[in-house]
Amino acid sequence: MAAPKTIPPARPAGLSGGKSSLPLIRAGMGAPEVTEIEAFSDEAFRRATGLLTLLGTEGKNGNQNGKVDRRLLPVFEPAVLRDAFRAMLRARALDAAARELVKAERIGSYAATAGTEAAVVGAVSALSPDDVVAPGRRDAAAALARAYPVAGLVAQLYGNAHDLARGRRIPGCPALPRALNILPASSHAGTQLPHAAGVAWAAKMQKKPTVALGLLDAVEVDAEDFHTGLNFAGVFKLPVVFVCVNDGRTASLLSAETIAVRALAYGIVGVRVDGGDFLAVTAAVREAAELARRGGGATLIEAVVGEGDPLARLAGWLAAEKLLDGAAEAAMRKEVDAELAAAISGEAKVGLPAPSALIEDVLSRPSPALAEQLEAVERLRRG
Repeated sequence: MAAPKTIPPARPAGLSGGKSSLPLIRAGMGAPEVTEIEAFSDEAFRRATGLLTLLGTEGKNGNQNGKVDRRLLPVFEPAVLRDAFRAMLRARALDAAARELVKAERIGSYAATAGTEAAVVGAVSALSPDDVVAPGRRDAAAALARAYPVAGLVAQLYGNAHDLARGRRIPGCPALPRALNILPASSHAGTQLPHAAGVAWAAKMQKKPTVALGLLDAVEVDAEDFHTGLNFAGVFKLPVVFVCVNDGRTASLLSAETIAVRALAYGIVGVRVDGGDFLAVTAAVREAAELARRGGGATLIEAVVGEGDPLARLAGWLAAEKLLDGAAEAAMRKEVDAELAAAISGEAKVGLPAPSALIEDVLSRPSPALAEQLEAVERLRRG
């Protein structure tokens, strides 16, 4: 019997970091002496370790080689693109304001989001309004991408009576109106990923065209729920897209070549994109969502946040395409700043939730024991 055909590795070193003395072989070809088995194609590996870029650092068309096929650019109505840019501006302004509130000790904490706007807003903008988003601790911009008022997010920062979660959630992890199809943001590493997979599983069982989007930080790839969510999605071929925002702060924790390449171990698609490039992110998420709707299963997208301001890059492209000139951009920035200032000023005057909020929304009807405990708290407050 002829020896099985071996295929040279698509990378210079094995996953362990050192070069193997044995060749890699495709899965199922049965060579017992080969210790490393590749279960994916060279093209799949290339997509998971390369970097899709459509906008240059100044917002002009151009990938790393300075050229781009315009057919790759996602198609949007001009008004939709301007709304997405406005959402990114709001997210940046909210981040700066929230960190000032932390310094002033008005709120306890806030996970910085500056630089992630294109990845989060771009991912949400690529989906249908009926698709469901499962955000993590730095993804409040997802709500802004679906036109949620910034005042609602400011109320959540304060945890005041206008906060839909009634002060129960940490700043930046809001509960949102059900109509937005955005789950309450998770403040725990990776717990939103099994939720996203569960939503996708339900949609698949009901034969709905719904796609779920799970957003996460790079630090969460080592969480147990990362494995749970992706493994479940791979086994059941679920219509879910996972977008991991990698800002480079967790490089020391990662052993694989990239985060996206981990998708291949779960039997799903892995794609690596420029996370500061709004158009690249939307192109990748749209493609992944279309694959999911066709029954092609899940995708893990690694959105790499590096040099260059995502807002400046998109603004430069919008200007080059004559969709937003400098005067219109300046006016939009002024409107966003005024809107946020009014929200912070107004929500700061709103009082705390009523004490009854302590026992509401836990059980369908508060138990006598809870009511008794609430009365004890009220007596203490009255002195």
